[in-house]
Amino acid sequence: MNEEIVHCEAGVTLLGGGIASAADVAISLTIAPVLVAADGGGDRALALGLTPAAVIGDMDSLSAAGRAALAGRLHPVAEQDSTDFGKCLRLVAARFYLCLGLTGLRLDHTLAALTELTSRPDQIVLLIAEDEVIFRAPPRLCLDLPVGTRVSLHPMGAASGRSTGLRWPIDGLAFAPETRTGTSNEAVGPVELQIDGPMLVLVPKDQLRPVLHALLPPAARGE
Repeated sequence: MNEEIVHCEAGVTLLGGGIASAADVAISLTIAPVLVAADGGGDRALALGLTPAAVIGDMDSLSAAGRAALAGRLHPVAEQDSTDFGKCLRLVAARFYLCLGLTGLRLDHTLAALTELTSRPDQIVLLIAEDEVIFRAPPRLCLDLPVGTRVSLHPMGAASGRSTGLRWPIDGLAFAPETRTGTSNEAVGPVELQIDGPMLVLVPKDQLRPVLHALLPPAARGE
């Protein structure tokens, strides 16, 4: 099953059943107003007084009450080779994705979400967690961050890179999950990264808009 279920020329907010504050969801919807739920995220949407355009997943987490309330918006995908998050990213076409409720409740679900994030280099996917916004670094990234902003780098495989604007430059370092990570670095000015390999970037979630601006191509930013 590969047909698009939702098509959006701008951004989509993807909501899972994990931890997502009402304030964070509201902010996301001001940026990406089309709401799609991943399985049990349909219950979370209803609890927030929201009705998603679609609920996608294997439907093993959505409650009976949720199924009844969202009848006509349910899109069951029975295969078990991908997560509900992955199913949404595959079946929803959008310029970018702001993803909430995919972390926090269960560590295995959080790890699966981070893995899914890593495996989508051709999509702009931002995972909004309890304290951070997390995304896969493109080959080149320029971030306009306030001085002192925490910038953490976490390799999801062998990776290397160059940097300007970080308190501790990464030039010449070989990153790998089992040997070297880059947690708790710090911006000392505008940050420029050149990354080779799968690398996640974590910054405080109040930097969501600057991050999205940096990831979107100039035409999408109206430049």
